[in-house]
Amino acid sequence: MRIAIAAIGRMKNGPERELVARYLDRAQASGKPLALTGFDVTEIAESRAGSAATRRAEEAKALRAALPEGITVMLDERGKGLNSEAFANQLARWRDDGRPAIGFVIGGADGIDPDFVRSADLTVSFSPMVWPHQLVRIMLAEQLYRATTILSGHPYHRGD
Repeated sequence: MRIAIAAIGRMKNGPERELVARYLDRAQASGKPLALTGFDVTEIAESRAGSAATRRAEEAKALRAALPEGITVMLDERGKGLNSEAFANQLARWRDDGRPAIGFVIGGADGIDPDFVRSADLTVSFSPMVWPHQLVRIMLAEQLYRATTILSGHPYHRGD
């Protein structure tokens, strides 16, 4: 099953981009024996429209176009809180159900278009707080790597 991330905003070169790359490289290596592949990031420029609603709508259109066919997971502070084991197990269920891909969506400064959020298969929250998209991308990359280690029995995750 292919894992893809579509994100509004471009990360500049630097430690944040390097950290995302490091975790996604690790996820790709440890995910391969688990039939989890890809771990690609598509960066989409922020809309320059005049209103927040129009920006969200334009960004949603671009995000939809960037996602693979399959499951769509939104990252939003109003989403469902999952612990790392539940997140890993959900990925495994979708994989075992024969889903071809999962696309994770990280919105821009104005959030994600509400209609797009409602169309998602799952909306996940890392916290009820709002986080900058760069940090969300790092946290998602780390959780994807952590999920592969949980599913493979690797000791990286030291849960209960």
